[in-house]
Amino acid sequence: MIRSQHIAIVGGSGSGKTWLAETLCSELGPLAARLSLDDFYGNLSHLERSARDPVNFDDPAAIDWESVRSVSAALARGEMAQVPIYDFTTHTRQRETRTFAPRAFVVWDGLWLLHDGAMRDQYSMRVFMECNAAERLSRRVARDVRERGRTEASVRRQFVNHVQPMHEQFVEPQRAFADQILSSPVTMAQVAELKEGLMGLIRREDAPHAMP
Repeated sequence: MIRSQHIAIVGGSGSGKTWLAETLCSELGPLAARLSLDDFYGNLSHLERSARDPVNFDDPAAIDWESVRSVSAALARGEMAQVPIYDFTTHTRQRETRTFAPRAFVVWDGLWLLHDGAMRDQYSMRVFMECNAAERLSRRVARDVRERGRTEASVRRQFVNHVQPMHEQFVEPQRAFADQILSSPVTMAQVAELKEGLMGLIRREDAPHAMP
């Protein structure tokens, strides 16, 4: 049975969490796979389309935490997990799920992975991504217009009304629970250091127990 080491990469929207998680997984190769907290947004298919857009998606309450805990528990048991597939353009889930197999390292990225104390304790490494608000807004505009069918005006309005206030209330306090704080953009030298730290976890687990 694979006993996964879970890694949390936390930070504000547009701080570079996804880039770091994907790059770290690439460096670790088949030992690692990525999970995003974004996959676990609640399904709003029960609402009319016009009622979905005003929802505050920058509040932790927008996440289906029961599903997050269910997937985490399955991976902790060395079992396959079914991960939701979320559509940001409609704010709904697809009927299909994707199967996620346990790996030596499960690299999570998300806004609030360290928000809940019980969830916080499952991570072997906790990284907080530091990035100023102006840079995060610029990156969010570029991403949401390109990938999520948004207008620049709507992205900027959401940032002022929801993203930044929720960042200050829920995201920034998680800095206190991080093992490492990295300033964005992260260098490949820093990625190498993270990789070495993670490989050290495996080496310690594989080391024979000392004789009494």
